Amino acid sequence: MGALDGIKVLDFGQFVAGPLTGMLLADQGADVVKIDPPEGPCWDTPANSTWNRGKRSIVLDLKDLSDVERAQALIASADVLLENFRPGVMDRLGLGAEAAASANPRLVYCSIPGFASDDPRAAIPAWEGIVAAATTNFRGPLFGAGNGLPIYTAIPIASSFAAFESAVSIAMALGVRERDGVGQRIEVPMFDAMFAAFSRQRIHNADPPPPALGSTWSGQFECKDGRWVMFGSANSNFREFVEAAGIASWDEEGLIDWERLARDPGLAAEQRRRTVELFKTRTAQQWEDDIAIAGSECAVCRASAEWLDHTHARESKMVIEVQDPKFGKMLQPGVNPRLSGTPGEVRGPAPALDQHRDEVLSEANGGSQPAPVENIDDTLRSALDGVRVLDLCIILAGPTCGRTLAEFGADVIKIDDPNRGPTIASHNTVNRGKRSILLDLKKEEGRDVFWRLLEDADVVVQNNRKGRIEALGLGYDEVRKRKSDIVYASLNAYGHIGPWAERPGHEQFAQATTGMQARFEGDGQPQLQPHPINDFSTGLLGAYGVALALLHRKRTGEGQHVDGALAYTAMTLQSAIVQDYDGKTWDEPRG
Repeated sequence: MGALDGIKVLDFGQFVAGPLTGMLLADQGADVVKIDPPEGPCWDTPANSTWNRGKRSIVLDLKDLSDVERAQALIASADVLLENFRPGVMDRLGLGAEAAASANPRLVYCSIPGFASDDPRAAIPAWEGIVAAATTNFRGPLFGAGNGLPIYTAIPIASSFAAFESAVSIAMALGVRERDGVGQRIEVPMFDAMFAAFSRQRIHNADPPPPALGSTWSGQFECKDGRWVMFGSANSNFREFVEAAGIASWDEEGLIDWERLARDPGLAAEQRRRTVELFKTRTAQQWEDDIAIAGSECAVCRASAEWLDHTHARESKMVIEVQDPKFGKMLQPGVNPRLSGTPGEVRGPAPALDQHRDEVLSEANGGSQPAPVENIDDTLRSALDGVRVLDLCIILAGPTCGRTLAEFGADVIKIDDPNRGPTIASHNTVNRGKRSILLDLKKEEGRDVFWRLLEDADVVVQNNRKGRIEALGLGYDEVRKRKSDIVYASLNAYGHIGPWAERPGHEQFAQATTGMQARFEGDGQPQLQPHPINDFSTGLLGAYGVALALLHRKRTGEGQHVDGALAYTAMTLQSAIVQDYDGKTWDEPRG
């Protein structure tokens, strides 16, 4: 069962953004009809076996009037139309948003152009590389690397973010339709969507911030076996790492005193030199295992091919096996996000071209023409008007989920720990549009206030690793005892099932373990991707899950749990690349 069961989607998309959006809808239960030209998909890639899984296929030649008429008949009985042509192309074909809405007032019409319809560059055929160039994504110096040369990443960031924002917007629009009976037009330009990938605040003409305490301890380190790990010191278990690494004696020299290191560049340089040598005393796998036992953060910088066969990747179902008719047994990214009550599923492999022509066309005449909504201006209000969200999140991914819900009209109450200090990184970006309260949820009086706030809440969002929020008595099971219809979203590093569910982690560790850092390295040290793309896109996909759960609640009155993770999203972001099958050659550009 999926939250989008009964929703019919016409997917005219090509390349990455459109088909990926269609996949996100199909995985959650939508009946997605993929409409291709007679020559087949514009990009012949094994990734189509991922993006088109669970869909039906029909071929229409939109240069042929009879096929245009067939498309118009399909539109009349569809719920969602998805296309990523340049602005104006569908209008010239007679399939634009205005004509479609006239035929079907309840239709949700989503366009994903390269540049917006009101952008002077709207006519440019702007696919991934053009948009990446236009948004400075190739600008090495901006992000501290590249020696002035453009930087390439094989991950289609602009296309992926456009797909994520489109999926969120479609789910929100379907919720509005359920409430008000009206469809609407959505436009998600890839150029605009790209800015969500690097939306960390930048204050113009401000002095650069001082180095973070403990920053000399964090980064990529080469190990005894020549492999690399990503290590991070930014959690409460750093002392346990010191003991596990056998370096407690460094205390006497001030090498573990973060504040002293921040004041003394010479001492910091010596600490860094010794740490580099320290990591060469054990293999990468030994460090990952030992640091995990200590409760701190470390991940081997793996290649994607390794991660696809990793125990946690498989047991957590962020990697799944699909029997593809063209490639045979194929490993693919799993369903993202996960919902407990409407879990969704991959309902089948990608179809053969035009496989479902007769049955799809036979349905085109079965839809009745919905009556137009009168006094539509009376229904215009935000998608989440009246929805209240309790946002318990920190850093980027979780707060981005709350911010996205606020942008769609929710009343989001940001609950922060008074012990975290007066500011947090990126506060002005990820917490805009929210209200704020400080509560110490480790104390009974803080939890008492939380329970009072819950009485009027519809959604709770938190991003602790598994077990932490439950230890406070605020996990999903406890919350739904008091509020049975609550939508409760949990976002973390590695997901909530599988052997790594309780491990701490941040953006860089999801990048390391899933192959993103190795893919960006070239032939040397693994490197972080240009932006914290797992964080921001996990926030977007968390909001997608919440929108789906709220849609289901409108229909049934039932709440449920939404599960999202940085590592799930790392696989979705790499969906153009991370298929594995017999005969696969890992030869995409890298470095």
